[in-house]
Amino acid sequence: MDYILLIVGFFILIKGADFLVEGSSSIAKNFGISPLVIWLTVVAFGTSAPEFFVSILSAVRGQTDLALWNIVGSNIANVLLILWVASFIYPIKAKASTIYKEVPFSLIASVALFFMAFDTYFSGATTNIISRSDGLILLLFFIIFFSYTFWISKNTSKDEQEEIPTLSNGKTFLYLLLGITGLSLWAYFLVNSAQSIASQFWVPESFIGLTVIAFGTSLPELATAIMASMKKQVDIVVWNVVGSNIFNILLVLSTTSVISSIPVEGTIITDIIIELLVITLLIIFLFFIWKRWVLTRVEGWIFLSLYLIYVAYLFVNLS
Repeated sequence: MDYILLIVGFFILIKGADFLVEGSSSIAKNFGISPLVIWLTVVAFGTSAPEFFVSILSAVRGQTDLALWNIVGSNIANVLLILWVASFIYPIKAKASTIYKEVPFSLIASVALFFMAFDTYFSGATTNIISRSDGLILLLFFIIFFSYTFWISKNTSKDEQEEIPTLSNGKTFLYLLLGITGLSLWAYFLVNSAQSIASQFWVPESFIGLTVIAFGTSLPELATAIMASMKKQVDIVVWNVVGSNIFNILLVLSTTSVISSIPVEGTIITDIIIELLVITLLIIFLFFIWKRWVLTRVEGWIFLSLYLIYVAYLFVNLS
């Protein structure tokens, strides 16, 4: 039954993400916002909606550690898996403005998470916890990022903008409603089914949260990346991955911790370090040094290899 729910939920997810992205893009376009801003904010939120719903559901149930596993694991999967798939289809070339402006925001978000997760080291506390006050600080960072993207929209030339189809107000509202409902159902099916499967096979919930649930909530980003790569709109791939990672930490994690403080226990500390040092810095290194602003199949296969090594590490240490 759990497997059937996952399969049904998967198809609901794909269609729900499609509805949400189209409805959100239509709203943004109606307000005259540039495509860059649409993809960094509205669409990034749409593809991050599964992480949002999974994390909120976990917080309400008192399983805040699952929310943290999901967010960290999803950010790792976003870079290593999604960029691998996209680069396999077509080389990814990021715009200079993305490298110098948007990617650093992702780094700042990861650094903020790193400092907030290590209370025992940085503040001498007896336990590591992401508190409500930490969540409010992350929300402040999110407001700064959101304000920055609207500043971008005023400085984006028209020749950089692409046409995004608009919908009628009624159809836009319907798409948003269907999208939110679909992603909510997927989040519910994913959490319940994954935890049940984990208990059946004696797999630790932390491993499930960092891999299965994280990958499941990253599927909208994956679908978007495949679509954009096939259309050779590779800058969209980077915008979506960067925007989604920022939303996961600054909005999803902050909202979850405001609802209920998140304990930082066990090996998740190592995963946070990996998310910061290996994931964010690696993408900057490849874009800047290895082959300037271009991610080819070679780098993509390196990303996949690193992800498989990471999953193997989790399996060995969490089994």
